[in-house]
Amino acid sequence: MKSALIVLIGLLAAGPCLAQEPVGCDKFKWPLDKERATLSGTDLPKVASGDRAPWKIPFAAIAALVPFADAKLPTAPERAPKSPTSFAGFIQVAAPPQSGSYKVSLSSEGWIDVVQDGRTVKSTGFTGATGCEGIRKSVKFDLAAQPFTVELSGIATDTIRISITGD
Repeated sequence: MKSALIVLIGLLAAGPCLAQEPVGCDKFKWPLDKERATLSGTDLPKVASGDRAPWKIPFAAIAALVPFADAKLPTAPERAPKSPTSFAGFIQVAAPPQSGSYKVSLSSEGWIDVVQDGRTVKSTGFTGATGCEGIRKSVKFDLAAQPFTVELSGIATDTIRISITGD
């Protein structure tokens, strides 16, 4: 019993260390220098939640969000927001030039879902790091050459910088 208690205490103490994401711009699983530079730009266009992005991929923008309760996301997020006071929104995106792998990258913490043809698209990869100004995470999705919707949730503020690029 005593040894089981020691093991349990050790696991609980190590839990926060195991769950921490890497720190630094060199800790992402794939190169994101272009996305980081773009997201750090001072002249990004803005898009409101629910609007259609008028740009072809690749593009970056500042997405204006609303309180999660008011977001009217087309589909429920795959992961519920941790905070009831978080922000959310969605943008509709024109068809990519061809079927393939695309990255959705965010400037700060948030949850990304992609919906295409009425179904949630499963991500094929994720990378995230803290301590890298301009970019926080990037998620890869295999998309068909047809329009899709990017849903964002669990965002701490009412705006977030987003880029959508080819792989």
